[in-house]
Amino acid sequence: MAAPEGRQGRARDAKLARDAILDAAEAVFAEHGFDGARSEAIAHVSGYNISLLFRYFGDKLGLYGEVLKRADRELDALLAHGLAPLLADGTFSSHAHGFRTFLETLVQTLFDYLIEHPRFLRLLTWEMAEGWQTYAQIVSHLPTRNVEQSEPFFAKLWSAGFLRSDFSPLIQLTLVFQICQSYLAFLPLYQLLLPGEDVSSAGALARGRDYLVALIVQGMVGGS
Repeated sequence: MAAPEGRQGRARDAKLARDAILDAAEAVFAEHGFDGARSEAIAHVSGYNISLLFRYFGDKLGLYGEVLKRADRELDALLAHGLAPLLADGTFSSHAHGFRTFLETLVQTLFDYLIEHPRFLRLLTWEMAEGWQTYAQIVSHLPTRNVEQSEPFFAKLWSAGFLRSDFSPLIQLTLVFQICQSYLAFLPLYQLLLPGEDVSSAGALARGRDYLVALIVQGMVGGS
């Protein structure tokens, strides 16, 4: 039975409010970091009363965790879509060429996501600068499925001779992300060092992405 229109309307309004608060929180956290962000500022930017913020998310830390969870869901969906053809084929983990294609697609997807989500990139940079102290308080509430799945996946690839090293799968996967993150976070510095070039143009970013793809694949794939 369909919910009454009044109930549907309230649910829709609640979702709009939650999304607006999450958008505002992401912007304020990205600008000021977790410690520098103020709940009052988030409420003001969102256009909603601060009491609603606390009703939906509990406190500032709970709100911060939801911002990261949303980014995790978005990235997971993007990766699932981009890697779906390879996963459906089923041969990417049994043939070197298939694994190379898988890894290339992974790097490209992560790089593009960070370009399209600069506020998330700034959040990660704040976390690095502060020693991941805030992340440590919420990590137990974040999804761990990718971490759990990486161990047997990388063990299979190592046994097949596709990987150069049996170094920690988690660190290898995290380094893929870190390399993309560091490249993009350093763009303002590159611009200072190369004043005659536009390092942030679409063409320059595409060339940078291609370079990182080659760097990571050559560094990780055995026999390259």
